[in-house]
Parts: sequence; C-alpha cells; structure tokens
Amino acid sequence: MGPPAYGKNRPRFTPTVRLVLLSVVLAIAVVCFLFLFVRGSFAFAFPRRLNMLGAMAVAAFTHGLGTVVFHTVTNNRILTPSIIGFDSLYVLMQTLTVFFFGGTAIANTEGIPKLLAQTALMVALATILYRWMFSGKLGSLFLMLLVGVVIGLAFDSMSTFLQRLLSPTEYDMLSVKLFGRLSAVKGDYLPLAFAVCLFAGVILWKRRHHLDALLLGREAAMGLGVSYKRELTMMLVLIALLVAFSTALVGPMTFFGFVVATLAYQLAGSYRHVFVLPMAFLLGMLTLVLGQFVMQHIFYAGGFLTVIIEFVGGILFIGMILRKGTL
Repeated sequence: MGPPAYGKNRPRFTPTVRLVLLSVVLAIAVVCFLFLFVRGSFAFAFPRRLNMLGAMAVAAFTHGLGTVVFHTVTNNRILTPSIIGFDSLYVLMQTLTVFFFGGTAIANTEGIPKLLAQTALMVALATILYRWMFSGKLGSLFLMLLVGVVIGLAFDSMSTFLQRLLSPTEYDMLSVKLFGRLSAVKGDYLPLAFAVCLFAGVILWKRRHHLDALLLGREAAMGLGVSYKRELTMMLVLIALLVAFSTALVGPMTFFGFVVATLAYQLAGSYRHVFVLPMAFLLGMLTLVLGQFVMQHIFYAGGFLTVIIEFVGGILFIGMILRKGTL
C-alpha cells in the first residue's frame, strides 16, 4: 500500500506555508486565551492559564504524534493507541486504589512518584505485549491488536464490577479522575512532561524518513533497507510512553488523537511525516485552546471540553468505520 493520494489538483498552498499559517492562527489563539476575559486578579489567573496551556501542549503532542505514528506502523487510520488498553488500565488502577484504600487515597497519593509509577506500569504492559507478540513464530501486528482489544475489554469489565461495589461518595471522587482534566494538571509536573515530549520528539524527528518508508508497507520498507521489526518495536514502545504518560498526567482522552490525526492528514498537503507530525501537534493545540476559550468564556462550561471532544471523536470514528466498512 503506497502513500495516500491528496488529490489530483496541485494544492493552493505548499505544506510549509500551511504550517506557517496554522502557527500564526495558533499564536493568536494562545494570546487570546492567556490575556482576554481575565476576571479578578491577573496575577492569580495568568499562572493558572499558563499551566493549562502547558497541559494542552503535552496532550496535543502525545496524542497527536502518537496517533499519527501508530497509524503509520499499523497501516490503518482507524485504530488508535487506546486499542492496546492504556485507558482501560488507567481506569482500573484508579478504581483499585479507591476500592482498597478509599476515595481519599487518590488525593493523598498525588505526586510525581504516582505519575511515574502509573506510566511505568502502562509502558511495561505494552512492552511485554510487544515482546510476546513479536517473539514467536505466529507473532504479528494484527494478533497484538486483537490481544490488546481483549485485554482492554477485560480491564473495563473489572473496573465496572468494582465501581458498582463502591459507595456513591467514593464513586463521585473516582469519576473525577476518569475524564480528561486539563485544568487539574499541576505546574510541578510540566517540566517532566516537557522532557518526555522532547525525548520522544527528537527520536521521531531523527527517524522521520524511516516512518515515511514504513508508510509504504513492510515489503517496500525492507526493500529500502529499513529494519522493519526493529523500527516497528521502537515506534510502538515510544507510542506507549507518550500515550501512557499523557493518560497518567491528563487522564483518558480516547478519541482526541484520532480527531487530530484525521484532520492532519487532510490539511498537511503531504504524506511525509516532516509535515504531518507538526500539523498534528498544531491542530491538537488549536483544538484545545480554541475549545477551552469558547467553552469557558462563552458557554461557561470549561470543564466539559474533553467530554465534547470525546463525543465528536466517537461520532467521527463511527463515521469512518461506516464509510470504509472495515477496520
């Protein structure tokens, strides 16, 4: 399967121009988000908005780039990294914490050690799954995806069962953690988050040409001298790190990356990852910044942004399946 076609007619703007224009629009949106409609003390509001902007950048980077790379290595634009069960594992960990230690345990254990522990557990699960699936004779990418779906369903079933045993008060405390929460990210977490994004970004940028080769398919990539199995494993582990860290930091955002990646393919004007990856990040940031600005200052419902994104993403996901007729 070769690179996707982007239309027979020559695009009006080159991919570079599109990235520049989108960057300008994003810069304007960021300025509006930070400085407009400040009620009360600016010294109090500005750091909070700056922290939220940092959380948006982390979410846009991890989900946008992670989903694009996942689509590349799986050669499928409908599946998302959540298919491996990251969101389900996160929900199960939070549910187990409340079930065994009570609702106050979530607040009492907040901190970087908990963030690192959750990320390490999710990455370890993904790494074990990859090694198991690719080490045997019957190992394949599609078998790994199938096992990931089954594991995710098992985690969801366990979480649902345990949640039914919780008291209403404990369930209310748990439910706050089960949705994306851009406004709840602490500024102390952001330096570590930026370091993880920088580490992943450097690797992806250095291997952008390998990703272009993987987009052509296994045989074509190997014909171009790419070590398919090594690149595939490396990219999957990197995706696991990005999505797991973002899930542990911000919370589950199942369809956000899917929406951003789908828009990036349409607007990048090129199949090359040197354009698609930055486009996915910029679109993710613009979606979150504009969405939060509109929800917070027009509808006064800023906390519902991630819920609306998941709702729209779910509709888009179903529409893509119905249009293609297959995964």
